Amino acid sequence: MAVLGEIRNRPWLLMGIIAIAMLAFVVNPDSLEKLFGAKAGVYGKVNGDEITKEDYDDQLFMLQQQAQQKGQPSKGLEEQAWQLVVQSKLIKQQFEKMGLTLTNDMFWNQLQFDPMFAQNKENFDAKGNFKVQEIKKQIEELQKGGNAEMYNNWLKTKKSIEYRMMARQLFANVSTGITVGKKEAEEMMKQRDQVADIDFVKVDYNTYAQKNPVKVTTQDLADYIKKHPVMYKRDASRNIGLVYFPAAPSTEDDKSTETEINKLFSQGSDVSGGKENFQNTTNDSMFVALNSDMPFNPQYFSQAQLPVAIKDKVAASSVGTTFGPYKEQNFYVVTKLLDKKPSDSTLSRHILVSYKGNQAGANETRSKEQAKKLADSIEVILKADPAKFTEFLKYSSDPGSAAQGGSVGWTTPATPFVPEYLNFLAKNGKGATAVVETQFGYHIINIEDKKSGAMTYKVANLVKAVKPSDKTENEIYTKATKFIQQVQGKTFNDFSNVAKKNSYIFSNPKEVGRFQGQLPGLGTDKDEEIIAWAFNKKRNKGDTDIFTVDGTGDRIVAFLNGVQDAGTADPEAVREQLEPLVKNKILAKQISDKITAAKATSLDQIAKLFGSTKQSAQANMLSPQIAGAMEPRVAGAAFGVAKGKLSNPVEGMTGVYVLVKKSETINKQPGDIKQITQAIAGQNSQQFGQSLLKSLQDNANIKDYRIEVYNRAAQQQ
Repeated sequence: MAVLGEIRNRPWLLMGIIAIAMLAFVVNPDSLEKLFGAKAGVYGKVNGDEITKEDYDDQLFMLQQQAQQKGQPSKGLEEQAWQLVVQSKLIKQQFEKMGLTLTNDMFWNQLQFDPMFAQNKENFDAKGNFKVQEIKKQIEELQKGGNAEMYNNWLKTKKSIEYRMMARQLFANVSTGITVGKKEAEEMMKQRDQVADIDFVKVDYNTYAQKNPVKVTTQDLADYIKKHPVMYKRDASRNIGLVYFPAAPSTEDDKSTETEINKLFSQGSDVSGGKENFQNTTNDSMFVALNSDMPFNPQYFSQAQLPVAIKDKVAASSVGTTFGPYKEQNFYVVTKLLDKKPSDSTLSRHILVSYKGNQAGANETRSKEQAKKLADSIEVILKADPAKFTEFLKYSSDPGSAAQGGSVGWTTPATPFVPEYLNFLAKNGKGATAVVETQFGYHIINIEDKKSGAMTYKVANLVKAVKPSDKTENEIYTKATKFIQQVQGKTFNDFSNVAKKNSYIFSNPKEVGRFQGQLPGLGTDKDEEIIAWAFNKKRNKGDTDIFTVDGTGDRIVAFLNGVQDAGTADPEAVREQLEPLVKNKILAKQISDKITAAKATSLDQIAKLFGSTKQSAQANMLSPQIAGAMEPRVAGAAFGVAKGKLSNPVEGMTGVYVLVKKSETINKQPGDIKQITQAIAGQNSQQFGQSLLKSLQDNANIKDYRIEVYNRAAQQQ
């Protein structure tokens, strides 16, 4: 049922239904409008092609909507939105450069293959034909009906689909020129089948470092980065030290909450002057509304959905039984069993008669009175002759269900339909037909079938959250304030040492992007504010500040430890990931120099020099595993050195190797040259799309003005 089921059959329109903020900006969007004036601003450029505020906002909006529909966080998507906009621009530029075009006819012909439509069976009829005309009609209705918000959402969606279509066509055209030659396949077969039997000595890095420790300096890291500039190209980022002071409830706070819920349970509430408690109240929902930290929920729940403390007790309990107080996570709860009944599944169909001005009546001209009169007349006819139901579907304003004979399928009380519709299903049996009014108009509902399900339970939960008291929050504030006074003007080492000495919760995210939204290891509603603080142009390395988390009283002390401008990575910011590589390179040079200086002529001499042992292995280019470690350079050396000759030192992944090749053999594996060619082609095809996109992005002239824009906007506030 498209309307009742939140436009279930039109997932591409759901963006207009979920109410979320268009932007997750730290700054006030109004200030951005003032900054740019009536015309939207420019957030960046891709090879000279502007990325407008609208481009960016639309992509961010789409991602936020998708996240909400999947039950995922809608914050922290700014950087992903930026990357998608950049990639879309690159795809369009390359598409047009190749002389390709995407016509309107091509769009509608290809729409059925887009994942957004291809994955929804509702978009295809029983024979598998795509309902393109029906979808076109729905979009025309949005445009003609004056539903500007939903029509604009469709235009945003259409733009994303067009980019995906251009990408598929671009990749398909370019990939046709990628072939696998006979020589390439033959070389691959040779590398697959060739085996070299070797003797070798391995000087393990870790073992060597235990006796010969090395220290990796900042300059060592910088020298490595200089040799690999593309690998360590970075956007602007900040190195931030964080100390988190959670305002966790004390034992005294916990005891106070337990006392409070016991009073409400058996003694009486202050509102009633001590006369009404949870046991004797005659209005459970009102009592919960006035005294609980969580609202009353009138739904019925299955046994499995109930709290662990009571789910095994309700089946044998009578209505009116109370359970608790018991503790559920950070809450004290008392539960009263209000009702129990089987969960019926109902098969129903409906005809929706809408009218001008209501939620489903965008194109209707009839008044509400005329709609009611029409619905009542249809009800009279159908009660006399239910077989005529389909004759009146032409009056339905729900094309999704009308296409299915009016059927909305099987539903339960938990199905997200409007409550009036569900109430009718719950209170009436198979064959019942009646008119039910909802926000969408008048529904002529017919119940086609019913099935009994498992027992469900209606409960009232009196809940009290265990919260930190004012006394506890003040103690946390005092602790955080004392800490920031201790570290102000001090080094980052002082900051981290004081935090660790006092067993405070310390973290140090080293490459925080301006638009990543959340701080690793933190995840509070202050994360964006802390990031904005760190990126403020007035901020200097060594600055500190204290932040209060709304609603919890938690405190966060931040220390700006490093400022990375766009360009080559700050060596210290990437130390954790880079230090093991650089350390091994330093060790490899020391080991190799020692081997060369010794002028060894045999593996036994090298083994003795390092207290190691001579080993044997078989090396293969496509499966370069040597003594349990993946060592592609060693495998390459095995086929590059002459038989019986001592190799030069080989810098491996886990150590330095010296080897002697004893023999080469052919170990023929299954698969002829045709199969190998097909396998290489398949692999190339899978990797091509991302590789092409990365190449376009690496070689593009991309300008990102967002930080500058946000800083200017913040200054105007």
